[in-house]
Amino acid sequence: MAKATYHVCTLPGDGIGPEIMAEGKKVLAAVGEKANVDFVCEDHLIGGAAIDACGSPLPDETLNAAKASDAVLLASVGGPKWDSTDPNAPRPEQGLLGIRKGLGLYTNLRPVKIYDALAGASTLRPEVIKGVDLVIVRELTGGLYFGRRERFYDEEGAGANGGRGQRAYDTMEYREYEVERIARKAFEAARKRRNKVTSVDKRNVLETSRMWREVVHRVHDEEFPEVELEDLLVDNTAMQLINRPADFDVIVTENMFGDILSDEAAQITGSLGMLASASLGDGVSLFEPSAGSAPDIAGKGIANPLAQILSAGMMLTYAFDMTEEAGWVESAVERVLDDGWRTRDIADDATPTDHVLGTAAMGDKVVEYL
Repeated sequence: MAKATYHVCTLPGDGIGPEIMAEGKKVLAAVGEKANVDFVCEDHLIGGAAIDACGSPLPDETLNAAKASDAVLLASVGGPKWDSTDPNAPRPEQGLLGIRKGLGLYTNLRPVKIYDALAGASTLRPEVIKGVDLVIVRELTGGLYFGRRERFYDEEGAGANGGRGQRAYDTMEYREYEVERIARKAFEAARKRRNKVTSVDKRNVLETSRMWREVVHRVHDEEFPEVELEDLLVDNTAMQLINRPADFDVIVTENMFGDILSDEAAQITGSLGMLASASLGDGVSLFEPSAGSAPDIAGKGIANPLAQILSAGMMLTYAFDMTEEAGWVESAVERVLDDGWRTRDIADDATPTDHVLGTAAMGDKVVEYL
């Protein structure tokens, strides 16, 4: 049988990005050898590294390469080096928002799963997190992050109550079709899982949320009546994720709510270094770990690469329909953890020192178990 070839646009980015990306590529190569598939990875600039090199967080060359690829694997962007009080200064995060927009990626899938071997790493009681296995489906291209915004001097406000006159606004805006398509993705995901969707909004305050709830219910009633649907306000959801996280299956929500809730849910696991994500549209998809660039440990060889490796596993499923091979990756990671191998962030006092691995050694260990 002829060897299949997939072209992957790899974006190492900033901080620990290049280190963990190397391990994602290492595991992809091992899967490819086992499955008779050639993954051709080509690095491009994004985020702070791109700002330093060419002044833009998302160079045209990078976006064009992403569009021409079969999938995009991203590591991380950002860091204090590029922080600025100048509102017109380029920011690394603009590269991430830009590539999502440029590829038409409107769905972010973030799985949150408790590995039995790491249950003790969570700050929640074992009986609370037992059985946690949920997915947050976040809308990616609408809402406050992409609405109209402005900051300006307001003469009427100058001097009032000691104020200096600055005024700013951000606009939360959604179109009906944007809500329809993200709701559909959530219900489709639920069909493959435990058949339950929790739709999160702020209907008691926001007009966008009132439309959100109406549209989600219409899509449910017309296309997915067999899926259980519940509505929760975002503040209540934030509480229930801590109180009863195992009760959730698929959570669907708008962009900013999803950004906040997914980080909260991620912390239930005890380490952001374990969480993968997928950003999907109707064309090229992007896969990335949920953790940040961790500039404080960059270059030390101690970053946890497992989220990057699991993101590559999600790419196998959602970009290449290689579900069996994705299972190999997930199983290898789980067995590595079951046998007590750890990176520093997920090690505890009971972990033998010879079982605490650096970034590259953890990648090697996953390949060994593959």
